[in-house]
Amino acid sequence: MTTADHRSLPVPDSLDGERVDVAMAQLFGLSRSRAAELIAAGNVRLDGAAVSKSERVLPGSVLDVEIPVEADPLEVVPEVVEGIKIIHDDDSIVVIDKPVGVAVHPSPGWRGPTVVGHLAGAGFRIATSGASERQGIVQRLDVGTSGVMVICKSEHAYSLLKNAFRQRTVDKTYHALVQGHPDPLSGTIDAPIGRHPGADYKFAVMEGGRASVTHYETLEAHRFASLLEVHLETGRTHQIRVHMAALKHPCCGDLTYGADPVLGRRLGLTRQWLHAVRLGFEHPDTGKHVEYESSYPDDLQSALDVIRDSH
Repeated sequence: MTTADHRSLPVPDSLDGERVDVAMAQLFGLSRSRAAELIAAGNVRLDGAAVSKSERVLPGSVLDVEIPVEADPLEVVPEVVEGIKIIHDDDSIVVIDKPVGVAVHPSPGWRGPTVVGHLAGAGFRIATSGASERQGIVQRLDVGTSGVMVICKSEHAYSLLKNAFRQRTVDKTYHALVQGHPDPLSGTIDAPIGRHPGADYKFAVMEGGRASVTHYETLEAHRFASLLEVHLETGRTHQIRVHMAALKHPCCGDLTYGADPVLGRRLGLTRQWLHAVRLGFEHPDTGKHVEYESSYPDDLQSALDVIRDSH
């Protein structure tokens, strides 16, 4: 049995002139290939009319999308994913470098590759705690965010690390390239985050949201953008993206949260400039502090090089 999730959103000014499949990917959090599938199946209408994926959208136009939801969409499909690197592997944990375009686990509406599916396909035995599609998962990174993350292989590790994330004793360090220059150059954003009242695929700073704390420090200030080091105290969905957008300094390339599409195109970005560079925690077996790092992937390094050369 298949049901459909109907979503309808106006096209914002920031997507003026974009292709329909690109606009859908940005607005609804879909992969472009999934957006193209839905368009080809006749599930997408622009101002009430059928569209092709290469048509251009205008601000104020309304995109209507019917997204089929399978009766059992959360099955883990074992499939080795190109680009996932193993940074560390032992009896209790596996630390990976997650590329962009990969979800951590299956979810409704996502038909792309997953970390859980990759580990199953590569023969890793993962802790059985948690829902079947999220076994061993103690943290998440957005599909459009790359970098280092840990997955638990033993029940003991899962229990200890789940608690460590809950108690905020894990050191989570990100680098973000944001538009403009935050003032002050370093600081703390303490603002609650909840689901956006007008769009179920994104979040916002709002009264009654969950407590969310982000610490940032400027590493480099350039003409159009600043490279920040960010430490997360909490781990809300889209936290860095939401908090930086609330400061009016969205991550470069993050059209969902108001980034300038002209600058994004100039930098060659098709996603937000956000990377999990470092993860530190007490190893669940030895009790010793361990730290794992990930360097910038090519698309982010290339964008940063363009910013550094902009004078």
